[in-house]
Amino acid sequence: MAFRFGILLGVRSPTLRQILAAAIIGAVLCGVTIAWAVPQQSGEANKAAARSVQSAARSTPQQSSGINAPSSARTGLNIVVLDPAHGGTDQGARGTEGISESDEILQFAVATKKALEAQGFQVILTREGNDNPSFDDRSARANAQRGAVFITMHIASTGLTGTARVYVEPDAPQPNNITGLIPWDRAQTPFLSLSRKMGELVQQELSKRFKGSPDTLQTAPVRQLRTTAAPAIAVEISSVAVKERTELDRMVPGVAESIARGLADFRPTYVVPTIPVPGGSVQP
Repeated sequence: MAFRFGILLGVRSPTLRQILAAAIIGAVLCGVTIAWAVPQQSGEANKAAARSVQSAARSTPQQSSGINAPSSARTGLNIVVLDPAHGGTDQGARGTEGISESDEILQFAVATKKALEAQGFQVILTREGNDNPSFDDRSARANAQRGAVFITMHIASTGLTGTARVYVEPDAPQPNNITGLIPWDRAQTPFLSLSRKMGELVQQELSKRFKGSPDTLQTAPVRQLRTTAAPAIAVEISSVAVKERTELDRMVPGVAESIARGLADFRPTYVVPTIPVPGGSVQP
């Protein structure tokens, strides 16, 4: 089966270019072919490129629509890219007691990293201090990995104190592109089914630990998610409006453990999705 996977990439920063270069090197070491295509767009400073990945297998011309698991499911979830939102001059939500979302979410991310590592995952943080990577840099950290998922973590400005919610991107039509390339800002589309499955498992764990949290995940157009070519969710904690910082501090272990358990449950079902393209071939 000849698999091809292309994502139209907007390369906007040196950091992103370094990450993509690492992805190419890793792919070459794994015996994967990488092809870049640069569209002609006069007057634009940012170049676009397309990545095409091929691996050996037998073609299945019967597939024509939707996201289908390959006939022999390939598991391999190893890496979690964890994104503490905001940072730098972007402090995110601010509470009346001086609580900053960008500062507080770091302690949640660090604790979650430890809980995930205890489950055997390799964890990559998009930031470890008070810096502010671009949205594309954050997504690219996940897109450069093989067998990865992406979780962006936030603290809300409102909502019932002591609750937590999981969001995924809303449904979107499959890109209709005869080249088989997926626009950078639609990279999440082929992974929505996996994202929902992962999100539901994490939300179930959160609802067990935090009374008042919803039983099912919700949808919202979260910017960090739509450019991520991997299963991706957003976890939002309520809220920076607490009267005392300790109310948030008490939630840290439960949020970390909920995410780790949810991903441990999701890991056996993780597969590389296949995306039909014109001509009968599929993209994993």
